[in-house]
Amino acid sequence: MSPTSLLRRVGGGGLPGAVMRLHRSDGDLATALVRLSDRHSADHEIHFVARDLAEWSHEHVRRLAGAARTLDPSLARDRTDLTPVTAFLERMTGLAVGRLHRPSLLLLADLRDVHCSAAGVSLDWEVLAQGAQAARHTELIELAADCHPQTLRQLRWANAQIKDMAAQAVLGS
Repeated sequence: MSPTSLLRRVGGGGLPGAVMRLHRSDGDLATALVRLSDRHSADHEIHFVARDLAEWSHEHVRRLAGAARTLDPSLARDRTDLTPVTAFLERMTGLAVGRLHRPSLLLLADLRDVHCSAAGVSLDWEVLAQGAQAARHTELIELAADCHPQTLRQLRWANAQIKDMAAQAVLGS
């Protein structure tokens, strides 16, 4: 990996780079949660809780774009909504998965993806908070203080779901 691509990945480009990385990663987390919800609509707890958690990430992206507008105006667009066709296909997949014999392995894989995504977003919030603190950017400091705990909650939820169903999914009980 080149130094330039590594810098982009970790939020290179100073505070605007950290903001762009977080904007992208939290948007990706929202999308992963919506997909989890749609693919596993037969499991009502997963379906509804994942939707609620996705809304947190949608709100983070909106708030981050508003607070960072002075740093990078391109962050004002909301890129977390699925197209109607994609949403329909995800719902249909969820209905089909609900009828399969071993949907628990797919759920386990999807929860793992959400967990890894949430862990990355949490680290991105830490990077932004530290950068904002060093730059004395009060609005971003407050935003990180408001939003990062919700990301940690998303991470703990995915982890708890994995712990709850992993043995059963892996052993096929």
